[in-house]
Amino acid sequence: MSIKEIAEKAGVSAATVSRVLNNPNYKCSSPEVRDRIWKAAIALNYTPNTAARNLKMGIQNTEKKVYYIGVLMTRMEKATTDPFFNELLRVIESEIHKQIAILTKVWYMPLFSNDKKCRRENLDQIIDGMYEETDQKCDGLIIIGKCNKEALKKLNQKYKSVVSVNRNSTNYEVDEVLCDGQKVAMMAVEYLISLGHRSIGYVGDCYNEARYRGYLEALHKHDMEPEAAYIMQTGQTEAEGYEAMQKFLQSEDRPTGIYCANDITAIGMLKYLGTNKNRYYVPSIIASDDIEEAQYTRPMLTTVALPKEEMGKFALYLLIDRMRGGHKSVVRTELEGKLMIRNSCTAADEGGWSDYCI
Repeated sequence: MSIKEIAEKAGVSAATVSRVLNNPNYKCSSPEVRDRIWKAAIALNYTPNTAARNLKMGIQNTEKKVYYIGVLMTRMEKATTDPFFNELLRVIESEIHKQIAILTKVWYMPLFSNDKKCRRENLDQIIDGMYEETDQKCDGLIIIGKCNKEALKKLNQKYKSVVSVNRNSTNYEVDEVLCDGQKVAMMAVEYLISLGHRSIGYVGDCYNEARYRGYLEALHKHDMEPEAAYIMQTGQTEAEGYEAMQKFLQSEDRPTGIYCANDITAIGMLKYLGTNKNRYYVPSIIASDDIEEAQYTRPMLTTVALPKEEMGKFALYLLIDRMRGGHKSVVRTELEGKLMIRNSCTAADEGGWSDYCI
């Protein structure tokens, strides 16, 4: 299978296909073009160099075994739901390509991050169905996002070689690459506290969520009590961030600083402020992830960057090493977040931003 064949199936040039497959940061003319290319590559079982040709011809004496790898997205219904996970997926797709492996399937199944739904559903049947979709060609699985504990055990039993890439630890259930959400949230809230904020809100998932625990721990460390009115449980989408800021503006008691569990929620909040300007209430907003769009908001979003490139690369290294029998014990690789100070946070005694619109 050649790049030319993928280009023909996707309706783009071979040069565009090569750039997309090899560079996760390459910007296509539109997200739809990139999605078409990867769908074509998956459908055609594409691998670089001669690996696919050797498989097709039945040649077994290749230098390295070609592995079939699936990716399970547990926090997204589709590719456009959360840019952070989409950007992380781009890195992993390119790494699979570089490792001369075959990406067999990308599943978008938020069921696996919902404990209540996992208790109601027949997980064995769902997981068996996933495996059948790949014609039983799946040597390993990468799970991106939080996963129900029971579901994780069943996935590990089925696929044998599993790596989790996440902000929430699996507690050594499977190999994992972790950027600890609790530490990330503490870093963000500590920054707001350093600016003099004492009334600090939280917007995001609260149930069994490391970032929410980090928010509470940071407040406790500084002898600050969390206010129920400042905490908003959301599904972490732009639309729900927009609604959350609307609720804050309608409330009489409002926080001066807000930590959003992810960037896209914070962007929704900034968009609401941009269209409903209120000079008497301009909170400092900080988030975590550092998606591409965070640099282009007005004001530019202060956030804690997660090292997506390294997370994706280490996930592939761990998975391939396990599939090759290189290690048997469960391995955790933990990476640090980095505070990106921009314009959406100001000192508590200042009047807020001079401009807030997207």
